[in-house]
Amino acid sequence: QVQLVESGGGLVQAGGSLRLSCAIHGRTFSSAPMTWFRQAPGKEHEFVAAISWSGDRTYYAPSTLGRFTISRDNAKNTVDLQMNSLRTEDTAVYYCGAAYQHGNKWYPIDSWGQGTQVTVSS
Repeated sequence: QVQLVESGGGLVQAGGSLRLSCAIHGRTFSSAPMTWFRQAPGKEHEFVAAISWSGDRTYYAPSTLGRFTISRDNAKNTVDLQMNSLRTEDTAVYYCGAAYQHGNKWYPIDSWGQGTQVTVSS
């Protein structure tokens, strides 16, 4: 059973930065891309960013491209998300997990963990 533990969220002013981290427990190998999704109150889960197993390919939602950077360390089984120039609309609970891409959409494979809350104030 895979356990995903997200951390690093918090309260930050617009324009600020946060770095999220995801620790992956119970899975030592997977060729699936790792992703970050987020869910704002009253909304569906939204794709944020993805990274291939080797780390040589990254994908971003249009709203995060140029501001967010996803990275992974397979030796440590972690996936990070560096978030810069944060906006109030980035406020959400952020989740990590493996996913697959079909067309231009991403579909989660793992069950959601507890997530980490990011709140951006104006």
